[in-house]
Amino acid sequence: MNTKLKLSLKVTGIALAVSQAFAPCAMAQEADSSVVVVKGLRASARSSVAIKKDAMEVVDSITAEDIGKLPDPNVAETLTRIPGVQGYRYGGEGASPAGFGSGLTIRGLANQTASHVNGRSYFTAGSREFNIEDAIPGMIAGVDVYKNPSAEHIEGGIGGLVNLRTRNPSDFKEFTASLNANVRHNDLGQKTDPELFGLIANRFDLGGGSRIGVMAAVAFQKSTGRSDSTPAGRGPDYRRMVRGDSQEYANLASANTGNNPGQPMAAYVGRSDINFLANVPTFPTSATMGANMPNTAGLSSDQINNIISTPTVGANVFQETILRERKGLNLAADYRVDNTLRFYVEGNYTSYLYHQNYRFLFIDQGANVRNLQTTPFAVTETLANRNYNGGSDDILASKRLLSGTYLNSAIRPWGGDEHSPYVTWTTATGVEWSPTPALSLKGDISYIKSDRKQDNRRVEMATASGRSWEVNRVAEGEPHQVSFNGPDLSDPRNFVFNVYAPATYQTWDDNGAAAALNGAYSFDSGLLSRLKFGTRYAKQESLYKANNGFGNRNLTTDGLGLAGNQANAISVASMPGVIQNAPSNYMRGDAGYSGGYIVYNPDALLGNQVRDQFPKAGMPDEGAYPEIAAARRSIDESTLAGYVAGEFSAFDERLKGSVGVRVVRTESKATARITNPSAPGLIDNVRSVSYTNVLPSLNATYEISKDFLARFGYGRGMTRPQTGDLNPFVNINSALGTGSEGNPALKPQVADSLDLSFERYFSPTNYVALGLFNKDIKGFFNDIVECQTSSFAPAYTGSTSNTCTNGQYLITRKVNGEKGFARGVEVSGQWFFDAKSGLLANFGVAGSYTHVNTSNPVNSGTVAAQRIINVAMPFVSKDSASASLMYEDAKFSSRLVYTWRSSQQLGGVNPATPFGSSYVPAYGLLDASANYAVNDHLTLSFNVANITDKTLNRLVGEANTYETGLEHQHFANGRTFIMGLRYKF
Repeated sequence: MNTKLKLSLKVTGIALAVSQAFAPCAMAQEADSSVVVVKGLRASARSSVAIKKDAMEVVDSITAEDIGKLPDPNVAETLTRIPGVQGYRYGGEGASPAGFGSGLTIRGLANQTASHVNGRSYFTAGSREFNIEDAIPGMIAGVDVYKNPSAEHIEGGIGGLVNLRTRNPSDFKEFTASLNANVRHNDLGQKTDPELFGLIANRFDLGGGSRIGVMAAVAFQKSTGRSDSTPAGRGPDYRRMVRGDSQEYANLASANTGNNPGQPMAAYVGRSDINFLANVPTFPTSATMGANMPNTAGLSSDQINNIISTPTVGANVFQETILRERKGLNLAADYRVDNTLRFYVEGNYTSYLYHQNYRFLFIDQGANVRNLQTTPFAVTETLANRNYNGGSDDILASKRLLSGTYLNSAIRPWGGDEHSPYVTWTTATGVEWSPTPALSLKGDISYIKSDRKQDNRRVEMATASGRSWEVNRVAEGEPHQVSFNGPDLSDPRNFVFNVYAPATYQTWDDNGAAAALNGAYSFDSGLLSRLKFGTRYAKQESLYKANNGFGNRNLTTDGLGLAGNQANAISVASMPGVIQNAPSNYMRGDAGYSGGYIVYNPDALLGNQVRDQFPKAGMPDEGAYPEIAAARRSIDESTLAGYVAGEFSAFDERLKGSVGVRVVRTESKATARITNPSAPGLIDNVRSVSYTNVLPSLNATYEISKDFLARFGYGRGMTRPQTGDLNPFVNINSALGTGSEGNPALKPQVADSLDLSFERYFSPTNYVALGLFNKDIKGFFNDIVECQTSSFAPAYTGSTSNTCTNGQYLITRKVNGEKGFARGVEVSGQWFFDAKSGLLANFGVAGSYTHVNTSNPVNSGTVAAQRIINVAMPFVSKDSASASLMYEDAKFSSRLVYTWRSSQQLGGVNPATPFGSSYVPAYGLLDASANYAVNDHLTLSFNVANITDKTLNRLVGEANTYETGLEHQHFANGRTFIMGLRYKF
């Protein structure tokens, strides 16, 4: 392999100014025996620019600054420095949404990322992507982000491919040992945790050109963070104001014989400062008038004029302590017989525990409000239901509730715990052989095992009889304000136990194996300089089970539901050993209420503690929870792929490139447990499917002048459906004639990608680059509703109309439906000042900007008529940017990085109403790091994340189109400080 070919990685300068460069392992899994090691910001930048200039593919990379020293304390956050890459954050760290997927979007595509480790396919149980928050920064030697597909790449991600590189013996020429020790502190969580990383490696020369290399690395990382938030409702939530001094209020109060505090009360009759918020019903989604429109039938014009919207007023008090623990082990060895033959073996183990203690305070607001204030706010038909009726966009409510004191409110404290352990390990072995100078071959066998469990449980309390609160609210500002008048929220006598809820207990058990053979043949002359070829067979199995089938348990004296008069209630005060107070620095006091409320101790939820405290609840033993048999599903998938790619050069090597094609055959068998149509019980519903994809690619670079390059790339990629989407479940409601079915016949989404970039180099370290990209995507997944018969149920004969005929059922299922796109522009640059720049000589700057436009077709129609709308991709910002300021001298180096994103959609949109969706407004994060070299072996380091204490708040609506500005959930996460030392011998 020639040097230029081994360095065929396109690298942007945004994060590489803080990296060292090893020659990355080729994605075709070729041998990489020579490694270039550089230290320092300027040296890293120089090497990075050289790699970028010589590259053929569209690739961005980040490499660890030193052993165990990735530029950021979180791998996902490091990746967001790369142009076109955006990351999800939760609890103050880069994370995966709900624990699934990579949490990354590349060039506007979410949930479309392929994940590799050392060039081999890698996944987290239950997903095709790797959960990037599992990754331990100290274990990573580098990360490559491939933005366009190539015939040599393992197929699987139309958005891009993220390849994590761990270290291997070839990285070291002599005995090397390194130890990193850090302490990590979050200023909101007020907890300090350890981080440790150690590595030892050596190479033994055996004579005659043979040698043995060995390496072992181990890591442990623990962090404690906080996530305080104010979750509120979405939707228009229409209410009608009925004043206490009106005749209607008096009539309603006189009818309230039970003196229900949720209704007008005799005590408030005649008071002008009291308003009763009467519920206003809306038309159902299937109605011809459209959803989320107030039904004003029977109301007078004055009553209609008193209809207001009350969105986001009901914010609750949430406080979560988030504990993350990561353990990693990397072992590798190789035996090089000579320069033509090498054997290797490696193994990687990652254990990640997401552990959350949550303390929630739910507020059941009374319907009588004192000193109610409103503010102008137009709820239009478009905002309510995308103007389903067509015609004019009428205003349905012109005001929203701004502030007031909700009387006679109840409080429900929750204390909960979630344990979500992820364990993934891989092993691989292979041989590299060059029988002739022109021919090189590589055989590789690998195995991956990934398991995940999610155990979420809680104890809910209720307000004790005779207690109530006045809840003062102001629904504006950041955050919205809430405070309480009434009994002490920290006094256990004001609450009783209600239920134990095993909210979630589910497991994923996945494994996979692969065998690959790759080769390359070099030609002495001609247009074609090299021919690459290979084949790969892989198998993946995934099994899902849910085990919380015993449901909620009543925490009362008789095991029955809490009585209306609470005669069977157990006072919280009777069990002081299982309760605690939430932290008293909630939202740093910025939300009006500072916390300190009583909750069930999350640690007292573990094991059989709750069962032992409440014997009447009838809970099963820990670990003996009954399985929900109908929820079990599995998939068995195998793929066989082959590729051929030729590298070419022309015009005195001013034009270089590669052209190739990959062909892959996929066969899968999906199984679900469904109700037996002919006898009681469950049966396996097994569905098999197979398909073939042809994936061509072309990459070319033209040297316009010595320092001015133009690049072009074309490639076809594919993303298979998530394993859960292929579940062949069948749910039939024979009483209503409706149902839903899974679709194991879903085909992959396919994208044709075009890339064009221009790069101007001013010196070995300084450059600017402009890149244009376009992805045309086919086969977006969409839910459709249609009439069909079911082989798992008799013909429908019910009296309720389902709009179908001939005994058919109205079935909802997911299909490959629409076409979409992702297109945009990336700009990046880097500049280090030279020695003649005076005070600026030790400084450098780098930055990037990305604009992306996406089309994500979604079905927003109803049963009566389906309608496709185009919305933004989830978790994607149209605009994002990153800027770095760097300083380096002989002893000291530092970096200040600002990362900014425009608004992004939080998950998928609500097809029926924009008012039911959430988005994250524009935000920016400022991070910094510094290193001081005491000597050649010892370095002191300091990192601070989120210097300005910003969070990703959530607002009601949809990014870019229906941004209401109404706060749905405000967050506080605090700043994180990391101090440590690195010793290398």
